[in-house]
Amino acid sequence: MTENRYIDREKSWLAFNARVLQEAGDSTVPLLDRLRFIGIFSNNLDEFFRVRFAAVRRLSLSGVSGEKILGGISAEKLLREITEIVIRQQSESLRILSIIEKELEAENVFILNENEISAEQESFVNDFFIQKISPALVTIILNDLAEFPMLKDNSGYLAVKLVMKTKAKPSLLGFTKAKPEVRYALIEIPKTLNRFVVLPSKEGTQSVMLLDDMIRYNLGQIFNIFDYESVEAHMIKITRDAQLEIDSDLSKSMMEKIATSVRDRRIGEPVRFVYDQSISKDTLQFFLSKMGIDATDSIIPGGRYHNRRDYMDFPNLGRFDLLYKQNPPLPIPGLSLEGSILDKISGKDYLVNAPYQSFSYLIKFLREAALDPQVTTIKITLYRLAKNSQVISSLINAAKNGKKVTVQIELQARFDEASNISYAEQMQTEGIELIFGIKGLKVHSKICVIERIEDGKNKRYGFISTGNFNEATASVYTDVTLFTAHQQILKDVSKIFDFFNVNYRLHRYKHLIVSPHYSRTRFYRLIDKEIMYAKLGRESYIHLKMNSLSDFKMVDKLYEASRAGVKIKLLVRGICSLIPGVKGMSDNIEAISIVDNYLEHSRVYIFGNDGNPEVYISSADFMTRNLDGRVEVSCPIYDLDVRKELIDSFHVSWKGNVKARLHSEKLDNKYRVRGQNPVWRAQLETYNFYRNLLEASTEEL
Repeated sequence: MTENRYIDREKSWLAFNARVLQEAGDSTVPLLDRLRFIGIFSNNLDEFFRVRFAAVRRLSLSGVSGEKILGGISAEKLLREITEIVIRQQSESLRILSIIEKELEAENVFILNENEISAEQESFVNDFFIQKISPALVTIILNDLAEFPMLKDNSGYLAVKLVMKTKAKPSLLGFTKAKPEVRYALIEIPKTLNRFVVLPSKEGTQSVMLLDDMIRYNLGQIFNIFDYESVEAHMIKITRDAQLEIDSDLSKSMMEKIATSVRDRRIGEPVRFVYDQSISKDTLQFFLSKMGIDATDSIIPGGRYHNRRDYMDFPNLGRFDLLYKQNPPLPIPGLSLEGSILDKISGKDYLVNAPYQSFSYLIKFLREAALDPQVTTIKITLYRLAKNSQVISSLINAAKNGKKVTVQIELQARFDEASNISYAEQMQTEGIELIFGIKGLKVHSKICVIERIEDGKNKRYGFISTGNFNEATASVYTDVTLFTAHQQILKDVSKIFDFFNVNYRLHRYKHLIVSPHYSRTRFYRLIDKEIMYAKLGRESYIHLKMNSLSDFKMVDKLYEASRAGVKIKLLVRGICSLIPGVKGMSDNIEAISIVDNYLEHSRVYIFGNDGNPEVYISSADFMTRNLDGRVEVSCPIYDLDVRKELIDSFHVSWKGNVKARLHSEKLDNKYRVRGQNPVWRAQLETYNFYRNLLEASTEEL
């Protein structure tokens, strides 16, 4: 048996991000999508340092070893190991980016630096700099400042070194040159402009230039008042601790407290400093010294360009042959976007599996409820929203039509706080009742319930989801949403909103599994039932699809089930602290991760139950915070058609052998062996599965 029972959460997360990087390095992935994966890898890493690395660092600075919390490794040692892993990954990402750029050149797409532009492009670059870039630039000369400026979290800067010209001075031996004066400066790369600028190019070729290099090309214009003999500019970036410190001042509203805390993030402690490794030693030392960064911080040597998350927005250049073919979202059999959606839901439950099926059904539901004279109330939880949210528009529309609209909006949705505060203010102005959650608990559940007067009585309709009500991310995140008029389930949903208002009263739920009070014990009970059936020699299995599995107690429970003979299949996209396939501990557990064109985000939990499967969809992963520290909702699936659909779609994903990697203690991201099995790309086959369902329903008609 292995010496370890668990895989460290942070290293497992870094292994997930390595899978993202594998997609960037995969020659079968279209070139422009490979650039997108470089961007996703970089963006993920930024968030990791702002949140997870920062948390471990705080633990280390507290003087506590943290071994009990971290599963047997000290915080100090873990920080060192994380830094080593990240340096290797950064090096690999630069190698992959170089390969992609060469392959783009073979397609006549060129990413040019300041030394590579043609004479014809010079005029464009100069004009673009004068008209667009120069007015947006913040340039600071550093030598004479009493205090070093505060660098913004995750902004890109050019660290500039100016070597001034010196005049010869007379001496006893003739004329000698004084030591040249060196000046340092900072140029902030503007975020208001697209990082990539398409240049005029010869017919048959396309050229792109980064803002960074346009600035480098025009350093002479920026510093023309200085008499210098040389100038050089290298990119640096700092990442700060993103922990929110919530004010306890009772005179302030929750919105004021969150807004203040978000503003204070800009002065959070540095947790990572990334620099261009070709920077001169004296320049690097100047900036490290002035910023108070030493060897105990995570100092990462990088390439010429940082903030590579911007590659997520690399221009497509009209080269759709270098992108994945986008399959249009499918309609749901029996559910039309043209007729009344409430009438259909009244008869049976329906499932939306986005992006394979259209997210527009959720907007249609809310818009219909906003206009329907018989609808009296709408209650919904909101976590992350699109930039111009159709959900918010629909809710405001409902309020204007006299509906009583109640919105629980999570102001502490990490990195979406400012956006959610803005939406909250907008909804308050329109007369929508807002609930700002519960002290000490984030509300992460995805629920909506409406009340409609039918035959003089209240009837409830609603939906429960695994993902955010966000039409932008719904095109790239896989999530399932249940539409239902099951009155008992929706009565439980209404109780959750009662809990938001009066949270000292503990509610009992007959159907939903709700965190933080019931999820852990209810899931234990479901696992225990499978253990019992296994010991009786009856049909037992557990099939779980989730984002992350890191709660050690839940891992131990699954080990217990494995030892009892329960067959367990785990589709875990990200963190997996469980070690599968270990004799005497997890012989009966298989665990894979699928990373592909879409982000696997849905949570589906299936328990064999002696041949009568129990199926749940959930907003919660098997993480301690989801089970014990947030308001989460897991919903049972009672409709036999929907239940079968979820079970079948799980098996479609489980058969994946193209983008499926094996979870293991080695964290080596080995691809599942295909053997004699046909090529099976899970996400493509899931789309085909839903298309076949649609075609079969059309034939029946």
